[in-house]
Amino acid sequence: MYTQSARIDPMTAVEIVGLTKTYQGKSAGKSTTTQAVAGLDLRIELGEVFALLGPNGAGKSTTIEILEGYRNRDSGDVKVLGVDPQKGDAAWRARIGIVLQSTKDLTELTVVESLATFAAFYPHPRPIDEVLHLVGLGDYPNQRGSQLSGGLRRRLDVGLGILGRPELLFLDEPTTGFDPEARRHFWAMIQGLRAEGTTILLTTHYLDEAEALADRVGVINHGTLIALDTPSGLGGRGKALAKVSYRNTDGRIVEIETATPTQVVRELSSSNPGELAELKITRPSLEDTYLAMLGPDGE
Repeated sequence: MYTQSARIDPMTAVEIVGLTKTYQGKSAGKSTTTQAVAGLDLRIELGEVFALLGPNGAGKSTTIEILEGYRNRDSGDVKVLGVDPQKGDAAWRARIGIVLQSTKDLTELTVVESLATFAAFYPHPRPIDEVLHLVGLGDYPNQRGSQLSGGLRRRLDVGLGILGRPELLFLDEPTTGFDPEARRHFWAMIQGLRAEGTTILLTTHYLDEAEALADRVGVINHGTLIALDTPSGLGGRGKALAKVSYRNTDGRIVEIETATPTQVVRELSSSNPGELAELKITRPSLEDTYLAMLGPDGE
């Protein structure tokens, strides 16, 4: 289990110490106990983009809901923008933005009507035209929610999340249903928000998304944080051996694992006249590292 300092620092965006949450239920007529979060420690710095990764059932959603103030914890200390989310008032809520994994409301309002309705809840909302541009809905201002495709509806969800100029933005699987072009547009928007100083907590199953956006990533499993690092350094990834591969003159693919791939390529070039067919240098991807951490069963 990865642990951090037990000191609550009011200058960080999010700080969690010893967080626990247990659910009681019934299965086949018997009482059951499920520990969703088991002593989680986590600190997210002001202004960073942080990706929280983990398989389904790892405790991500419960943790996020506690941070958003929608679910009470059993024990532990939690501060979000210096406030205990269980005691957060309207002024505190105006400082955060939330994009849920899925929403089904606002189906009969147009895009502009939805944005205007929510803008009334914030003291200094972004101009609606600016939000439409940021999320790529400039061509759909008068479309009703029920008329939007899944991807366009997701853009509206994101627009509602950034409408109030949040200091901290929660994004739960934000690009589900996006096509590749829309995802790249979204990534550019997130990078722009980060440049403005917005802190962003992101959950995603797209590992390339975490690598493109996050300053740091944390991997949660069975309710605890099992790894924390930059995307390039997670799990010792930055120090992992590289793999040099090429197709030799017999038509076979040759693979060489090495800590010095440039030197290997030089030696291959000097000993093999002409081009090295299908030459590649690869290192473990973030997805490779993540899956290795979770084990063969992905948990």
